[in-house]
Amino acid sequence: MIGFKRSLLRVAIAVLAAIAAHPASAQGDPAANYPNRPIRLIVGFAAGGGNDLFARLVGQKLSENIGQPVIIENKPGAGGRIAVEYVKSQPADGYTIMVAASGQMAIAAAIYPKLSYHPTRDFLPLTMIASFPLILAGPANDTIKSVKDLVAYGKANPDKSNYATSSPAFTITTELFKLKTGMPGVAVPYKSSNEMMLSVAGGNTLFSIADGPPTMPLVQGGKIRALAVTGSQRSSELPEVPSMAEVGYPEVNIGLWSGLFVLAGTPPAVANKLGTEARRALADPGVRDKLKAMAVSPGGGPGEEFRKAIDSDIKVFADVVEAAHLKFEE
Repeated sequence: MIGFKRSLLRVAIAVLAAIAAHPASAQGDPAANYPNRPIRLIVGFAAGGGNDLFARLVGQKLSENIGQPVIIENKPGAGGRIAVEYVKSQPADGYTIMVAASGQMAIAAAIYPKLSYHPTRDFLPLTMIASFPLILAGPANDTIKSVKDLVAYGKANPDKSNYATSSPAFTITTELFKLKTGMPGVAVPYKSSNEMMLSVAGGNTLFSIADGPPTMPLVQGGKIRALAVTGSQRSSELPEVPSMAEVGYPEVNIGLWSGLFVLAGTPPAVANKLGTEARRALADPGVRDKLKAMAVSPGGGPGEEFRKAIDSDIKVFADVVEAAHLKFEE
């Protein structure tokens, strides 16, 4: 009996030693059974918009890969900031993910001093979903056929040099363009990027810088002329249109993006697993083809690379806001 008790004691000691050596195994690896219930994917914009389409496309593939439902929840309002604040209030357990755009994150951080969150301190960027340049468009006439023509016309006719805008992203990009070219321009506010481009087509504003979806149909219909795309690369949708770098303004390189985020307090093992699965979803050829069909460049890079890009964007936007003396109301 004594020998049996000693043997039992030795077994117990060995088990305790194993537990001490591998505490994570004893307590349970948080990623080992993750996910074991549905994941919510929060979108800060209404259904049918670009970010909503991104969420549904990536969410479907992510669900297929992880074997759990991914439920899309739209929480629009305040330029997407309501959704960010909502996600910030949720448990940091990896079951609430956010699809967020540059406007909600980098731009908001640069222009709102009292913003209730920080994009890379309160949140962990998992990966970029997509990025896309902006398009500088002017009237479809014989007077302005290039960026050089536009700048010259604006300088010669300052009273007629105005531009349409509907968001801080477009305003900041246009003000950067003005700073680099020396061209004057008064902002005329509109409610949407579609209205912006229609104002250029109708001669109510001289030019505008906006995203592709509302711009492309008017360019293709000959109602406005695409003069350049931001950044250093031409757009595959507009192969004949030069980049800003090509026309002599490489600093006008602002583009927009959308990406996946979780709360910064999410267990590292869970966040790493989720990031890996998100990148696997974005690497799928079918997903990439569908993203390209939306005139965007598919993402899927490392989370750390995405974080650095966001922090860099915040500085770029903040510098332009300061140099152009811009003020935005929350």
